[in-house]
Amino acid sequence: QGQLVVSGGGAVQAGGSLRLSCGVSTYKYSTNSMGWFRQVPGKEREGVAVLYTRDGSTFYADSVKGRFDISQDNAKNILYLQMNNLQPEDTAMYYCAAAQADPRLWLLDPRDLGYWGQGTQVTVSS
Repeated sequence: QGQLVVSGGGAVQAGGSLRLSCGVSTYKYSTNSMGWFRQVPGKEREGVAVLYTRDGSTFYADSVKGRFDISQDNAKNILYLQMNNLQPEDTAMYYCAAAQADPRLWLLDPRDLGYWGQGTQVTVSS
């Protein structure tokens, strides 16, 4: 699998915000979905948000709806995840990925499809 360069993680207090960035230029034309996923040690990987690049549709896990926003800067070939009102339960390693996939299914079943970034840690304290 290839690599997507991820940045923007860190530590914040509950209620704070962070923005994650992911360089996607290498895989832009060979995939139709780009997304953010997270994983806590000992737990399964969870889909956070997926963007369907064909028409810009976005899909979110129920736990982050209204707080997180996925977007893409086409000129810079960067995928973003704006995270607002962060809560301790959002603490996890966050991964960026790009794949040829059904965005709804990929969000619900985040398999190792396509290409994945190296992960960035987000820690939210109460």
